Amino acid sequence: MHAVTLKPISEIASQLGLHSSDIVQLGPYKAKIPLDVLYQFPRKARTILVTAINPTPPGEGKTTMSIGLSQALTRLGVHTTAVLREPSLGPTFGIKGGATGGGESQIHPASEINLHFTGDFHAITAAHNLLAALVDNELYHGTRLKLNPANVLWKRVMDVNDRALRHVVIGLGGVGNGVVRESGFDITAASEVMAVLTLSRDLTELTDRLGRMIIARSGHDYVTVNDLQVQEALTALLTDAMMPNLVQTTEHTPAIVHGGPFANIAHGCNSVVATEAGLRLSDVVVTEAGFGADLGAEKFLDIKAPIAGLTPDLAVVVVTLRALRYHGGQSPDDVHVADRDALVRGMENLYKHLENLKRFGVPSVVGINRFAQDTDDDIQWVVEQLSHRNVPAAAADVFAHGGAGGRVLAEIVRDSLESLKSHFAPLYSPEMPIEEKIATIAEQIYGAQAVDYAPAAQSALRRLHQWNLEELRVCIAKTQYSLSDNPALLGRPENFVLHIRDIEVARGAGYVVPLAGAIIRMPGLPKEPAAYRVKADRADVVHGVR
Repeated sequence: MHAVTLKPISEIASQLGLHSSDIVQLGPYKAKIPLDVLYQFPRKARTILVTAINPTPPGEGKTTMSIGLSQALTRLGVHTTAVLREPSLGPTFGIKGGATGGGESQIHPASEINLHFTGDFHAITAAHNLLAALVDNELYHGTRLKLNPANVLWKRVMDVNDRALRHVVIGLGGVGNGVVRESGFDITAASEVMAVLTLSRDLTELTDRLGRMIIARSGHDYVTVNDLQVQEALTALLTDAMMPNLVQTTEHTPAIVHGGPFANIAHGCNSVVATEAGLRLSDVVVTEAGFGADLGAEKFLDIKAPIAGLTPDLAVVVVTLRALRYHGGQSPDDVHVADRDALVRGMENLYKHLENLKRFGVPSVVGINRFAQDTDDDIQWVVEQLSHRNVPAAAADVFAHGGAGGRVLAEIVRDSLESLKSHFAPLYSPEMPIEEKIATIAEQIYGAQAVDYAPAAQSALRRLHQWNLEELRVCIAKTQYSLSDNPALLGRPENFVLHIRDIEVARGAGYVVPLAGAIIRMPGLPKEPAAYRVKADRADVVHGVR
């Protein structure tokens, strides 16, 4: 990759019709867009949702493809904005590394975006933990709510993978150190404050959603942030974080990067205000939802789109030949080796995701993220198989060649936006019982034959009924590696049971979180964390963050 010469962020803003006085500059290459500025413009853009099949552990380059596609569309003369999520420090220093794309299709300044960026994650962490401190202070002084320590539901968060903090005991060391009780930490990406911020249209809605968050049980009722009367204090910490961030791609296409919930343990979409900015300031928005279409895309279509009033026009499903072969049973060490039989079997995973998107009424295009070892014969075979199902497809090498490497795919996407009609509708209605919503996702999207609830999940369901929270949507937390809740079941598993071990409630976000299988909301670090390769030299240049 050649050295990238970035344009001043004011020039990127001008491509969106914004003056330098319309943005809040944070150095030469980053800016925030005030909400009162973006809402002056009407919505006008078409929405492309980039999703994928179930990924392999290394990932399939979905963010790289999203960025490359936005660059390729720009080269075709389409006024395009990439609208993406912010990276989390957990994966950055864990297994995945950074989340700013790769090669000739990145967002910049990449190292800054992958590290502290504009401080949004830190603000969310601070607001979440301020609430936790206020809850424990209430337990200690008992001045307002007379909370029972055993009934507190609010944990703490931090933006680092740390398995040692999943289950903790706090308040040790004597009476002056607070009330002794069991608690734990989630990662910031799973925080309900993160979800609330990314699903709010403005500060008024943000405050309202923060106030609705449940912090504890109390007899047959629940206790909220409104009851504690601290929703305004939390909002004060988040005022700057509510503004979406403007940066640029390698080829200077505008990129709006804001919010970072994970798709396996949260709803996996960038913020509503970031999407609003793209829809109001460009003609086509290329956005993405995390992991496979069974997670991020389902949550985009069932949670974010209805809340934000969005109608996605087209889905681009990212696949790689190595991922198809992996799902077809090929050894992880050999997935770069051509194996037509494994490819045939692995296509079933792709077909299932395409069927799922069709259930939502969203037309699809398949983008094959090309790697150096891929053969023309295998790529052409995949394209032909998809043509038999009337699904347009093309390979793209945007890592090596940027927008130029995605030209054919971009042409198909541009033409499909004009020729394919979206008939989008969510999978379920808010009025359906919670159990029916869960079963609908499990059976129609995952392919499960039934749902099994552990005793803790059954108790949670009874509370939800008792609290009259049936209208909440469903955000299932499960492994990203399989359509099931078992990461070892690859391809297209059938006749399996989805196991729900517990259900957490995120009333401020507007959904419940059923915990499927062994999924956890605080990841751990691998044996060789990515942190070991990160260095900072004496010129203040950071290396190893990618």
